[in-house]
Amino acid sequence: MQPRVDFYTASPEALKAMIALETAVSKLPLEKSLIELVKLRASQINGCAFCIDMHTADAIKEGETPRRLFAVTAWREAPFFSDRERAALAWTESLTQLSLTHAPDEDYELVSAQFTPKEMVDLTVAITTINSWNRLAVGFRKMPQA
Repeated sequence: MQPRVDFYTASPEALKAMIALETAVSKLPLEKSLIELVKLRASQINGCAFCIDMHTADAIKEGETPRRLFAVTAWREAPFFSDRERAALAWTESLTQLSLTHAPDEDYELVSAQFTPKEMVDLTVAITTINSWNRLAVGFRKMPQA
């Protein structure tokens, strides 16, 4: 697959806004490990090879185990995730596939049982942000380094 457009150089203003949003997400008071799991799961759903590669590496640097990372695609069946992580992953799937799920009440109930209202908004902004990055990277065919 060939890259299409280098979105960083094509629109520095737009990317400046995206980077500012990503910087804000990185400062949210949610567990870094949880955010990396969310970023990985959304990127898997969206088929973003660049982001899967990056967030897997970032998670490992932060101390995440390869075993848990390998199991993210089957998190519902794997015993390695806390109730809080499961709620975040369910919410991630629901919002990433919004046109199919419409953010069902059962996913909202799971996330609201594990997160405060502020944390739910913060988590949702993190999910929104990775989905935006995925759309840039997939749309313009940004590739991981071989």
